[in-house]
Amino acid sequence: MKIHKSAEDYLEMILRLSEDKGYVRSVDIASGLAVSKPSVSVAMKHLREDGYITMDKDNYIALTDSGMEIARRIYDRHKVLTQILIRIGVDPVTAQEDACKVEHDISTETYDAIVRQLEKIRE
Repeated sequence: MKIHKSAEDYLEMILRLSEDKGYVRSVDIASGLAVSKPSVSVAMKHLREDGYITMDKDNYIALTDSGMEIARRIYDRHKVLTQILIRIGVDPVTAQEDACKVEHDISTETYDAIVRQLEKIRE
């Protein structure tokens, strides 16, 4: 399924906040992504309509199974790409920023090849 980069960013942030805090609120997403609260509201509406998130009566946000699948894929890519960039000498802050750019656009074929190479290095 093709999903927009911005939606992937929101889903990834929801996953990260959920793991870090145990709960997710719109204000936390806005802060984490450095976007406005109205932008988060619009994005949450679309993600809810598309079946990627749920919101309870207290407006806490949770990923559905399909939302979790996308968030996990993007977050795993982010962590692996960051690790690779740091290993080759990129400053950790720059590595994080660059991984965030690449994680959305890299093909599955290329990403899988990178992971295979990493596994060979670790052996």
